[in-house]
Amino acid sequence: MTDPLSVHDFERLAAERVDPQIWCYFEGGAGDEWTLRENRAAYERWRFRPRVLVDVGEITTATTVLGTEVSMPFLVAPIAYQRLLDPEGERATARAAAAAGTIMCVSTFTTCTHAEIAAAAPGLVQWAQLYVLRDDGLTLWHLDEAVAAGCTAVVLTVDTPVLGRRERDLRMEFELPQELPLPYVREVLGEGNDTPASHTPFFSPSVTWRDVERFATHTNLPMLVKGIATREDALLACEHGAAGVVVSNHGGRQLDGAPATLDALPEVVEAVEGRVPVLLDGGIRRGADVLKALALGATATMGGRAPTFGLAVSGEQGVRDVLELIRLEIETGLALLGCTRPAEVGRSHISRSVAYDPRA
Repeated sequence: MTDPLSVHDFERLAAERVDPQIWCYFEGGAGDEWTLRENRAAYERWRFRPRVLVDVGEITTATTVLGTEVSMPFLVAPIAYQRLLDPEGERATARAAAAAGTIMCVSTFTTCTHAEIAAAAPGLVQWAQLYVLRDDGLTLWHLDEAVAAGCTAVVLTVDTPVLGRRERDLRMEFELPQELPLPYVREVLGEGNDTPASHTPFFSPSVTWRDVERFATHTNLPMLVKGIATREDALLACEHGAAGVVVSNHGGRQLDGAPATLDALPEVVEAVEGRVPVLLDGGIRRGADVLKALALGATATMGGRAPTFGLAVSGEQGVRDVLELIRLEIETGLALLGCTRPAEVGRSHISRSVAYDPRA
């Protein structure tokens, strides 16, 4: 095979190179994986409406998210256990994100501390993803560590009162090595078989909207709420002081049967009415996918699997290559749409495919 030319190429190479007992975790979803597939299929249900004879001699992919200028409307989403794919783990991803000029959101289940990541990638804009543990003291300690390391926002994941049943992990008997460093959760995990399913008892099933305000006050950092899929919850997020919302179904890994994020996006955007930025993750493999999300009202997008494919193939360089591929595809797509910057992409640039029957 020639050098990978797309994120899909990186995905195929990663699947070939990583032990299947490990790859199942990064590739799989919950239940029958219907939502996992829908996240990708949704992009095929929309088609572009390009404008021509527009001066696109000067194009920028740069945009602003929560007051931070980024090189493109694609941020690195939180992905756990990255040292399973590369010895440098999150540090490699961080260096690539910093070089690309985009934001990296770091998982609670990171294998490196926020301080280690900051030291490895000077200049990185780092956000902290937060799972709320039953041990409230440990959760607050994690937040304090994030603040001390210079994180500029907190992304509260709200779709995990329990973990979804991920049958692919169970079939492949996926287990985490006891020696895998998990600095923000290892204290509660203990000894014995260590699997994502075994972590469910450590998550708090009692997180409510009051906690959005509580954690935001604790850190004085902007709090984004990740896992929004409905108009009702988008409105509640605004009412409870969220600085932004992330339309997400956890990459199809939680409630199987939940809508594709691109399908859920329009009603969330409509409910928010521009009060806070709306981000989207789920199924992004192309710069064109990013542009479709922007056309439907997203401020920016996040991707976890795509950078992970690069990490699995060639570490830091692989992540750099994936991020640059996506940026180049966004740039090309902007020109062909007749736009010179992401903010110009709007609802007039996209239409629902006539081949799609929502009753099917």
